[in-house]
Amino acid sequence: MRHLSPFDKLIQNADSALRTLIPGAANQQRPSPAQLSDEHELDEKERKHAAGLMRINHTGEVCAQGLYQGQALTAKLPEVREAMEEAAAEEVDHLVWCEDRITQLGSHTSVLNPAFYGLSFGIGALAGAVSDKISLGFVAETERQVCKHLTEHMTSLPTQDEKSKKILLQMLDDEAKHATAALEAGGYEFPLPVRFAMTGLSKVMTKSVYKI
Repeated sequence: MRHLSPFDKLIQNADSALRTLIPGAANQQRPSPAQLSDEHELDEKERKHAAGLMRINHTGEVCAQGLYQGQALTAKLPEVREAMEEAAAEEVDHLVWCEDRITQLGSHTSVLNPAFYGLSFGIGALAGAVSDKISLGFVAETERQVCKHLTEHMTSLPTQDEKSKKILLQMLDDEAKHATAALEAGGYEFPLPVRFAMTGLSKVMTKSVYKI
């Protein structure tokens, strides 16, 4: 495998950022679970609410891409770096599925995505620079919180929006696996104060991107 120079890594990360942030630029590996369900009619209020929830989930995946790419950049062990890159690749499916569903609902992805990507990338890079154990712990706790949001959203979505629910159900399964894998790889179990702080940050994200 060719050794990447700092400039190569810069180009690689810029490419990943653009593919994450430009609508339609990312390519999924798996078909969307939404294809397994029929489209049911939603009224205007239901459609806007479903789109808002899916926009939150899409921005969550943007944050995940930033976090994983930042961690991969500074991870010390090759196997940890590879695990971060593999997880980021799997999360691309979620990104595309959410984006497609938002479009189907007649809405748009959040204009705040670049800011959240940059913040997540910085946090990921800092965590990776501190230690791989901290970096993996960040993954585990982040995925746990994502699972909590997904579960809440599945109950909040309009009853007849089976397409969105199918997507969230598959995402929930994938995210839970990522959390477990990160802990099994030696991830640090964060204390309650850190977990509460991360919950606070996630609430800022969810409230701000629901409409914009």
